[in-house]
Amino acid sequence: MSLQQAEESLKTQQKPILIDLYTDWCGWCKVMDKETYANKQVAAYIMEKFYPVKLNAEQKQAITFQGRTYQFNSKYRTHEFAIYLTGGRLSYPTTVILPGNGNHPQPVAGFLKPKELEPIVKYFGEGQFGKIAFVDFEKRLNKNW
Repeated sequence: MSLQQAEESLKTQQKPILIDLYTDWCGWCKVMDKETYANKQVAAYIMEKFYPVKLNAEQKQAITFQGRTYQFNSKYRTHEFAIYLTGGRLSYPTTVILPGNGNHPQPVAGFLKPKELEPIVKYFGEGQFGKIAFVDFEKRLNKNW
């Protein structure tokens, strides 16, 4: 879904937003699409627990999110929204979780196999972010992917 659709959906049901931040030239982004996001278990879980958004970090169109408009930054040759999501640490692919409730974006840079993505998405998808430490959650997680 688009970022605008995800933001609109938040009005009826609160769920974290998962953003696949990519660029057209990024080879690892394409591999992650084929090996991770196309995995049936991964896709089903993300569709159930998140609002999934695929976002090109180099798109030229303005993005308005939570009342603020972001533009393409020609100096950095990337979008200001990508800079915001990654805290200025641009790397592709980056999986960004927007947990909601005023929490900052949680970017995870780099290619992730399904088994590496599983504890991250389940930490947020099961509502454990901010309640227990990620390392403690990961130790208790019965991994399936």
